[in-house]
Amino acid sequence: MSEAEEKQSWLNRTVLGVGLTSLFSDWSHETATAVLPAFLAAIGAGPAWLGAIEGVADGLSSFAKLIAGHYTDRLKTRKPLAVFGYAFTAFCTASFGLASHAYQVLVGRAGAWLGRGVRSPARKALLAADVPPQAYGRAFGLERLMDTLGAVFGPLTALWLLEATGHSYRKVFFWTLLPGLVAVACFWLLVRERPIAARSKRSFLLGLEALPVPFRRLLVGVGVFGAGDFSHSLLILYASRMLAPAHGVSAAASLAVGLYTLHNVFYAGSAYASGWLSDRIPQRKLVLAAGYALAGVTAILLRMGTHSLSLLAVIFILAGLYLGTEEALEDSLSAELVPPEQHGLAFGTLAAVNAVGDFVSSLLVGSLWSAFNVQTAFAASAMLFFAGAVLILRLGTHS
Repeated sequence: MSEAEEKQSWLNRTVLGVGLTSLFSDWSHETATAVLPAFLAAIGAGPAWLGAIEGVADGLSSFAKLIAGHYTDRLKTRKPLAVFGYAFTAFCTASFGLASHAYQVLVGRAGAWLGRGVRSPARKALLAADVPPQAYGRAFGLERLMDTLGAVFGPLTALWLLEATGHSYRKVFFWTLLPGLVAVACFWLLVRERPIAARSKRSFLLGLEALPVPFRRLLVGVGVFGAGDFSHSLLILYASRMLAPAHGVSAAASLAVGLYTLHNVFYAGSAYASGWLSDRIPQRKLVLAAGYALAGVTAILLRMGTHSLSLLAVIFILAGLYLGTEEALEDSLSAELVPPEQHGLAFGTLAAVNAVGDFVSSLLVGSLWSAFNVQTAFAASAMLFFAGAVLILRLGTHS
């Protein structure tokens, strides 16, 4: 197959449709997320409410991904479920503009994240079904790239809208319906539904048991790595504290946000670059293992407690690189290890394992930092990262 023919075979309307959908959907809810804390404060709700809203929403989303993944594999067509999920998220996000009490925001956010959970396994299964296996890395990497661009556009749009509307939070929330519905249209008009020969009729537990052994080993590696994979918002706190003595608290905070923007740029680029690389080498697992090992190096550098702006920039770049690699390669390797008729449950289970990892890592790293010091916290992360890399390397050989 020539290079032109190969490009044509994977960069099709479904890949473009899923990518554009991810861009516009993330643009929508990241715009809302950027102003949500200030809006809650304006209606008299404190940080406890924000924590409750995010915690309930994340928990519901993870549960929905697992269950929706199971049922996605039993449906004759997956596309309507994904379209419903995107539309439900768009309307629930815009509903913040009607809220006057924190509990109403909680209901809206929970609904939006429930929609995200429902659509996620179906979206990934549809993407994998319309792409040749040798191009999984590029297809999933491009989707992550587009999603990250939406996350960059969202906060910038929120700032612009606040200025343009005289700091009307409600108008910002209503505006999110526009990119949200564009996302729905992109998915509905562009994404193709490829027929799957057999549909699973197993119960949920039997479906889990039927997942291939190599995939279950992948989940163990993902879980071990995830237990140390701290929220990257911690990097902003870390940089702010390290830069404050030399630059002052206010300037340090601004520099930390600038570093995080740099992090996001490399995050977006590495998602596609690592996927492209994984399609070019004999074993895709090597790229994921390298990403996990890079995370270990990042954690070791964080242990140094550096006050150097240039070294902090390197740390943020490395963090962005491994995050993009992790997300693109976990999805593409899962698609490779699991038969198409089980893709929905596989992606839902992967998301659930990642959610448990997020919960454990938040408790572990935050607790160690508070109880001991930053060196102990990131030493624990580094050990889990390298352990995860070893587990990935020990997966069965797959081309």
